[in-house]
Amino acid sequence: MDYNEIFKSRLDKLRVESRYRTFVEIERQAGRHPHAKWNSPDGPMDVVIWCSNDYLGMGQNPKVIKALTNAFGSLGTGAGGTRNISGTSAAIVALEAELAELHGKERAIVLTSGYVANEASISAIAKLLDNALIVSDEMNHASIISGIRHARCDKVIFRHNDIAHLEEILIAQPPDRPKIIVFESVYSMDGDTSPISEIATLAKRYNALTYLDEVHAVGMYGDEGGGIAQMHGIQDQIDIIQGTLGKAFGVIGGYIAANDVICDSVRSFGSGFIFTTALPPALAHGALVSVQHLRQSRTERLIQNQQAIKLKTKLREAGLPLMNGDTHIVPVMVNDAAKCTRICEILLQDFCIYVQPINYPTVPKGTERLRLTPGPLHNDTMIDHLVDALSKAFDTATKEQIMQTG
Repeated sequence: MDYNEIFKSRLDKLRVESRYRTFVEIERQAGRHPHAKWNSPDGPMDVVIWCSNDYLGMGQNPKVIKALTNAFGSLGTGAGGTRNISGTSAAIVALEAELAELHGKERAIVLTSGYVANEASISAIAKLLDNALIVSDEMNHASIISGIRHARCDKVIFRHNDIAHLEEILIAQPPDRPKIIVFESVYSMDGDTSPISEIATLAKRYNALTYLDEVHAVGMYGDEGGGIAQMHGIQDQIDIIQGTLGKAFGVIGGYIAANDVICDSVRSFGSGFIFTTALPPALAHGALVSVQHLRQSRTERLIQNQQAIKLKTKLREAGLPLMNGDTHIVPVMVNDAAKCTRICEILLQDFCIYVQPINYPTVPKGTERLRLTPGPLHNDTMIDHLVDALSKAFDTATKEQIMQTG
C-alpha cells in the first residue's frame, strides 16, 4: 500500500475543488495594526489585514505589550508543565478571578485555547451526568462538535436559532433526564446572534443546563465586554459561559465561567485541562491586563461599531453581495469556491489587501464567502479602498470565469 499516494490523492482533490488552503506569510508589526508585512515572491510588501480576529487591535495595544514584555522578563517564557504538576501561577489565578467577575460567576477556569476549553469542558460535564443528552445548534463550531463526540453521550441537533424546534426536542425528553443546551452567541461565519433569553427560558422550563459559547462576543459587547449575554443583562441566566482570550482580547487562551462546582468538575475531570501544559504566566498576565482594560474602556468597542456600520453601508451602496447581520462580522457572499479564492488573490496581488477565502468545510459548499472584520484601527480611507478593490476584484473574477467556461 502506498500511503503517500493516498494522502496525495486527497490533497489533489482539495486543489481540484478549489478548497486547498494556501498560507500567506504575513508579519504583524507592533503599533501598525491593521498594516502588516507580506513576504511576497517579489519581496516584502505592506498590506492591510481585513480578516483578523484581533477585532479591537488589543494584540497591538501598548499597555498589553508592556505588560507581556515585563512579565516575560520576570517570569520567563513557559509554565513548566501542567497546573497539577508544575503549580498554578499567580497570574492565572488573578486572570481567572477577573474573568469570573466579568461574567458575574463564582469562578472561571483558564485553558490553553477556546477550542480546548470547549472540547474539555463539554465532554467532562456530559460524562459526569448519567444518560445525558446534549442539544446542539446545527451551526455550532467544530470545537463544540469535538467536545460532544468526546462526551460519548446522546445528542440531538436543533435547527439554527429555531426556538420551536428546540422546544420540540426538549419536551420529548423525560423531565428528569440530564440535558445540556449548547449554542453560541455570535456565529462567526454569518455574523448573526442567537436568541439567548428565549433559550434560557426553555432551559429553565425543561430542567436543562445552558452552555453558551461567547468567543466572538467577549470584549466586543456589553458594558464591560462580557459578551452578548451581558449586553442583554441575562448572563445570570446562563449556567456556563465559554470564551477566548485570543480574539478581541488579543492574546491567547480559552476559559469557562460558571459556578464553583461546575468549574471544579472541569478542573478535576477534563482531560484537556489535566494533561495540557498550562498557559505561560506572562501570557496570562498580558491577557489579564487586556481584560481589565476592556472592562473599563468602551472606546475601542464604540469606534469598531462605527466603522463596521460605515463598511456595511458602503458595501451595500456598491451593490456587493453583503449578508445582513447585526454584529462586527461582515460576510460578503461569493457562493463559488474557485471565484472566492481568485478574488482573494486579486485583492492581495493588485490592491495589497489581505483577506482569506472561507470555503467548505468551514461553510457549506455553495456558500463560499469573504469574512471581513472591520476594527477601530481601520480608518475611512481604508474602507473606501477596500470597497473599491472588492468591486474591481469581483468584476475581474467574474469575467475570467466567463472566459474559462465560454
